[in-house]
Parts: sequence; structure tokens; C-alpha cells
Amino acid sequence: MKRKPNLLLIGIDSLRADHMSLYGYKRLTTPHIDNLCRRGAVFSSAFSPHIPTTPGYTSMFTGMDAFGMNVVALRHEGGLDPKLATLAEILGGEGYQTTCVGFSGNPASRGFQKYLDFEGWGSWEQGRSPKAENLNAVAIPELKDMAAANKPFFLFLRHMDPHSPYLPPRPFERIFYGGNEFDPSNKSLEPVYKFKPFCDYFKSWFPPGCTDKEYIIAQYDGALAYMDACIANIFATMDALELWEDTLVVITSDHGETLHDHECYYDHHGLYECTLRIPLAFIMEGKVPHGLRLDDIVQMKDMTPTILELLGIKTKIPFDGRSLVPLLRGQQRRPEPEFYITECTWMRKHGWRTPEWKLIHAIEPDFHFKPEIELYNLLKDPEENHNLASQEPDVVEYLEARMQAHIARREKETGRRNPIYTNLNWHGKGCGPFTSSEQAYNTLYIGSPKAAKGLQAQELKKQRGQKKL
Repeated sequence: MKRKPNLLLIGIDSLRADHMSLYGYKRLTTPHIDNLCRRGAVFSSAFSPHIPTTPGYTSMFTGMDAFGMNVVALRHEGGLDPKLATLAEILGGEGYQTTCVGFSGNPASRGFQKYLDFEGWGSWEQGRSPKAENLNAVAIPELKDMAAANKPFFLFLRHMDPHSPYLPPRPFERIFYGGNEFDPSNKSLEPVYKFKPFCDYFKSWFPPGCTDKEYIIAQYDGALAYMDACIANIFATMDALELWEDTLVVITSDHGETLHDHECYYDHHGLYECTLRIPLAFIMEGKVPHGLRLDDIVQMKDMTPTILELLGIKTKIPFDGRSLVPLLRGQQRRPEPEFYITECTWMRKHGWRTPEWKLIHAIEPDFHFKPEIELYNLLKDPEENHNLASQEPDVVEYLEARMQAHIARREKETGRRNPIYTNLNWHGKGCGPFTSSEQAYNTLYIGSPKAAKGLQAQELKKQRGQKKL
């Protein structure tokens, strides 16, 4: 009996699709990924509707939307609903050996048999951060061990480039920058240094005295190119082990990144296209056509159903997402052109996206002092720079009605309230919803990479504490 295919799932944290040369970016940031993806299918309009990390990966691993998984916040309190099945649990039940690299402790990563970690942060004081090489040092030996075993494997790699701090090793810190990052006449970073909630965090990894925003953006792109260079070692290991014929490779991200966009500096909050749009590619000899480019709008929730069908594994789970395999075969699949979007990290907002319009509705005041309602015409204003809410009240009313009808339908189908309404301690401050932007601005603060890392480790501590009880 033929062994089931392996799965290598590569999640590249904070990777916005439009900064990849794979999607036509002006800089050659991802040549090795580009080359691999010529052997498979690339989706050009893939979205992570529920940001950031925890809801993004939970949707990826469960095939559910915000209502089905009941998760919307980065600092999700408690684990996943026991009734949910994660991809690791499903494949483990099918005889797979399962290993998660770089993502222990998060509720979304439940169900792996083995967890391996690496240093994926850093600071200016610590020096340039070889995050991807640290990952390789852990992941490549594990890949070799799993390939040698008499079982199919599921190996998940969570890359921490280009997630901040953007500190790519030399020469990648300057491959996209030839200016003077300390030019005193350049004032482009002044608003960044004045943003109280994040300014100390930025100062902990920006070069002291840096004035040029283009240098910081070049660090993001350099970190991406560095990760791409290191991922080539993973691909070379696949070559040496002759794994391509028997392995499904999936490349994606949990969410994108705001760089110098929308005042949401160098982070991944804000329901804008730069944060919602992600890369998505499938490579599998004999199952996925070479050189396929698809423009259909697809979502994170579609990934697990697609993976299971490509691996030949059947399940009775009623996923919210739907397999993309019909599209890979050139067949029709009912489109889902409009969808619900949420964020619950540094701001609590939701909205509705159509091919033409984006509605963003703040549920409580945010620390950027933005208006409660934002409306963007994605066809005429793809960078979302012009809020049309006051000029197009009829469009706002129409999209709000569409969103509320969707919420009511999904609440009825799941038998519970929308989690965006019930997760009131989303910020972890214990003060309930913010009543003003001033309160949010003065309450939310991140001081160092260590503090940022701690935010993502809080759930691990909670789980360990629960196990001791």
C-alpha cells in the first residue's frame, strides 16, 4: 500500500504579498520562492480576513471563519473549543508524524506531537538577527529525521522573517538601500518616534539616529530576501532527500504588514489591504499543475479543506472553508467575492470587503484617533488613502446592512454571539472596552522586542498554569 503524501506547510509571519517579487514587486525579494512556485499554483487574491496571528493561524488550521472557530484576538483567552479539530490532529489521526517549528504555546498550534522552537526575535543591542538560519538549524535535522521514518509527515515551519524587528544580517540590510539613513534633513520618521505606544519598541531596533523611513522599509524587504535565501536550504534538503514526488508544499502567511501605511507603523494592525492580502501557493507533483496563476478571491479558511483533498484524506467535518482543488483542475467553484473582516490586536474593528468597496467599523475608539467609520473604493483608490464615508452614506448603509445580515446568519448557524462582541479583554489590560482614543493611546504600550515576544508567550504560560491545577 502506497504511503500517504507528506505535507510541508511554510507559514511566513507578517508577509505582505505585494512586497514579494512573486507578485510583481519592484525589488527581487523572493527569487527562490518564485522559482519553486513555477512548479505549482499561485493564488493572487488570497486573504486572511481575521487578523492577526492567533485568529489567522486558527482559521488556517481549522478551516473555520471567526464564528466557527470563536477566535478573533491575538491574546485569545483560553484554548480552542474542544469540538474543533486542527489540521495536526486530523493528520495525526491518519497516522502522520507531526512537528511544529517556532509556534509552541499559541492556541492555534494545538495538536502537534512535537514542538521545536528557535530564537526568532532580536534587538539593535543584540545585533543583526539570523532568524531564518536559527529556524534552519532546528528544522532541517527534523526534516531529515521525519523523512527517514516509516510514516508520512506533517512539518509546519513558522518563519519569523520578515516579522519585526527587521534586523536582517549583512549584506541583506543594504541590498535595497543606498542612501544615508542618518540624514538630519530627512524628517520622515518623526511621526513614528512621536507615536507613544510603539516608539520605545522602535527605538530598541532602529539604528540610533535613523531618520529615513525608506531605510526601515528596505530592512523589511532585506529580511524577506534573507529569509528567501535561507529557505533555499530547505528546498535543497528536499532535493537531496528526493521528497518532491511525495510531498505537498504550501507557502503562505498568517497576515501581511503595515509599513509606513495608514499611520499603523511597522506592525500588522489595521484592516487595510497590506495586512489582509497574503501569499498562497501549492506545489505537488502530479496533483497541482505547473505555472498556474489564479485570481479568484480565496480565504484562509479554505486551506485545510484544500490540503486534505490534495492528500487524499476524507473527513466529515463541516468546514466553513471550501476546497480550492476544483480551481486547480480548471473547474468552477462558487465564488465568495465579499466577506467579513475582523481585527483584535491593538484595535477592535470589523468590516465588510467587496471587490469594489471596503467598510471598516470601529467597535471602540482606537489609539490612532481614526474615525469610527472608514470607507474605501478599492478600484479607484487601491491604497485606501481617501475615506469616503461622509461622501457616500448610502454605500456605508448598504455595506453595514450586508455585514450585519452576515453576522446574524452566522450567529444563528453557530448558536453563539459573534466573538468580536464577547472578547472584551482583547488587549489584556483588564479595563474593558476603551471609551476614548485618549484612553487607548495612554493604555496600550510595547517597550521592547522582549515585551513583544512576551505577548505571544502569554498563552503558553496560561496553558502551563492550567495543567498544574
